[in-house]
Amino acid sequence: MYIIRKKQELGPQVKEYVVEAPLVAKAAKAGQFVVVRLHERGERIPLTLADWDPKGGTITLVVQEVGKTTQELGDCFGVGDALQDVVGPLGEPTEIDRYGTVVCVAGGVGIAPIHPIARALKGAGNHVIGIAGARTQALLFWLDRLREVTDELLVTTDDGSYGRKGLVTEPLKELLATRKVDRVWAIGPAVMMKFCSLACQEAGVPVTVSLNPIMVDGTGMCGACRAEVDGQVRFACVDGPEFPGEKVNWDLLIARLSAFKEEERCALERYRQLIKEATS
Repeated sequence: MYIIRKKQELGPQVKEYVVEAPLVAKAAKAGQFVVVRLHERGERIPLTLADWDPKGGTITLVVQEVGKTTQELGDCFGVGDALQDVVGPLGEPTEIDRYGTVVCVAGGVGIAPIHPIARALKGAGNHVIGIAGARTQALLFWLDRLREVTDELLVTTDDGSYGRKGLVTEPLKELLATRKVDRVWAIGPAVMMKFCSLACQEAGVPVTVSLNPIMVDGTGMCGACRAEVDGQVRFACVDGPEFPGEKVNWDLLIARLSAFKEEERCALERYRQLIKEATS
């Protein structure tokens, strides 16, 4: 069993969990993820590793409550409770090397998975520029952690409530136009990663993105997480989750992400009704 050692609210519908998983913590690398199941009847959901402590035997997950399972995790699981399964680390780790000047762009909850990547890149001797953005200040988190693992940090909000008003793509484009940038990593909503990739492609700078398609088993057998990269079918769980952003078929990926929206909505509504009946 995987005991929750810490639970903290980071923002509206966003929570941080520190979970006891010593084997995962010992093997984890930047860019990898785990598949979590809450209980015997629960679905399997992929969650990117935001941090880990090999000595303490724990991993850190940042979860946005957008569907039935993530909502159930937030509602029903607290410190001392156990998750049924935590499988991992899965996926190919980030290719860390000494590139020179690198930019790590994070949108929304993408701040969590970009953190260990920026840390590893800085540890390899790179000059790391971080860009973190969200719709509003309340949705920003871990800025102190990002400052520790970057040489420069730029922050944006859509509404201008914190940092610079605008989207993360704007300072990225400025950096690409005025600085020698050797590589870019971008993690966040698919639309944000698409436009970061287009900006980098126009500037001739390699960009790596972390794809988040629908995933079931996490081992390459089900094919649910397939994406088109450079004209070929690739599986995010075993071939990724990181891919060259300029080679991703973004329109196809975005369409696939919305394929089960109605089913997801119905599942969440049924769950909320059950909770309402149980507490009334």
